[in-house]
Amino acid sequence: MDSWILTIVTFLPLVGSLFILLIPKDNHVSIRHSALFFSLMTFLASLCLIFRFDPVATGMQFEINLPWIEQFGVGYHLGIDGLSMLLIVLTTFLTAVAILSTFKAVEHSVRGFYISLLLLEVGMLGVFACLDLFLFYVFWEVMLVPMYFLIGLWGGVRRLYAAIKFVLFTMIGSLLMLVAILVLYFQYHAVFGQYTTDLLKILELPLARNMQLWLFAAFALAFAIKVPMWPFHTWLPDAHVEAPTAGSVILAGVLLKMGTYGFLRFCLPLFPIATFEFMPLISVLAVIGIIYGALVAMVQKDVKSLVAFSSVSHMGFIMLGMMTLNLQGMQGSIIQMINHGISTGALFILVGMIYERRHTRLISEYGGLASKMPVYATFFMIVTLSSIGVPGTNGFVGEFLILLGTWAYNPVYAVLAATGVIFAACYMLWMYQRVFFGKVTNPANEKLIDLDLREKIVLIPLVIMIFWIGFYPRPLFKILEPSVKTIIAQVEKGRAQYEAYGQLKDEKIEFTDIDVQTQTGDGN
Repeated sequence: MDSWILTIVTFLPLVGSLFILLIPKDNHVSIRHSALFFSLMTFLASLCLIFRFDPVATGMQFEINLPWIEQFGVGYHLGIDGLSMLLIVLTTFLTAVAILSTFKAVEHSVRGFYISLLLLEVGMLGVFACLDLFLFYVFWEVMLVPMYFLIGLWGGVRRLYAAIKFVLFTMIGSLLMLVAILVLYFQYHAVFGQYTTDLLKILELPLARNMQLWLFAAFALAFAIKVPMWPFHTWLPDAHVEAPTAGSVILAGVLLKMGTYGFLRFCLPLFPIATFEFMPLISVLAVIGIIYGALVAMVQKDVKSLVAFSSVSHMGFIMLGMMTLNLQGMQGSIIQMINHGISTGALFILVGMIYERRHTRLISEYGGLASKMPVYATFFMIVTLSSIGVPGTNGFVGEFLILLGTWAYNPVYAVLAATGVIFAACYMLWMYQRVFFGKVTNPANEKLIDLDLREKIVLIPLVIMIFWIGFYPRPLFKILEPSVKTIIAQVEKGRAQYEAYGQLKDEKIEFTDIDVQTQTGDGN
């Protein structure tokens, strides 16, 4: 039965979307409740993974490997370790929360909206669960379609522009990744005499340094766009600002993590020599992203745009921790992936709640909201402190470990990255002060009503997660440690080859210098 749990979790939202198709399109109440029911069932099914997961075991668990397109070596291969399990649970949790948060936000094409959300969940779960490169690519591309419709049909004024930009950016990277998958596919046949797209088998494939560099670059570009790393981030603010609240929650909470997950699951273990070659470049881009995202967030006039640019900064932290290739930095990176999904998802939900009341996100339109909506102001402050990384909240745990690991890797990067924490406090607290404190200057804010029961139910689980991880993150460390150590061990296989290449390159340079001196008459 354990081998089928992943299949049930992955495709249960698909069953829900088919069920919603049977409901009359004007029966909005039944559609909303059905979508929430299937999302909650998927979340509960994903909890079975936690309860039955062996935290000390290495390798993949809940594995199922069946022939699919057998003549081409393509299989239905699913399996998870601690990394993918946490991301699957995060996906099911945030999807249920996002669906509940939109009960009053969507009034047209309601059936299509919730079907799109559930189909999007299928694509995301498939990405985290599959261990076959072809199947991974299928889920990766399938995810684009419902997200395109969520932005393009239920988004803001510039929704079509944002949706097309999102798809174009993602597809450019995806096509290069597909080429790299085909190269691995044929290279495996050339070495072992059989065709396969099984990731665990391809991990055994020996690759020359130059081939690793090209393949790493192809995979990394697809994942860097999805993260998004600076300077591939330009699609993100448009997509966030124009997407409906649920779309922004899923986009920030899960879709961006597909990029960082791709680096951890594919780039690092498949191309260890190239990992060491690209590590300085990716680290520099991550540091630039941290500072750039924070500075641009500071000058935003739209609350949602501010949160969007803060994601660029936070995702830079995640990439920097990953590139330390040590236990502290990589564990902090993965935990921060979870934390960012919770905290930034909560911020987008809170922004959506006030937008439903005032139909504006401009900071200048608010002021003094704490006196009119004290419960809302309290929730917003908790999530703000989490986003800043105040001790006692989840954000502190991840950022502290990332900075600790980065210091061991490169103290200069750690110092520069730490400025991002200071900038985060500046733009988040300044935004909070302008929106919630002072006098109520806009008459439209006088009639604002505080959170109702449904909205409190949406936010309470997120706040619980913020404090639970902030005060007791040990279970996450226990789950992640074997997976992180496995990834580090896979990458370390390439260290000796990388160092040997560096020595050869230095010897070649020295010989060339001597040769030049001899020819010019300067050497003896």
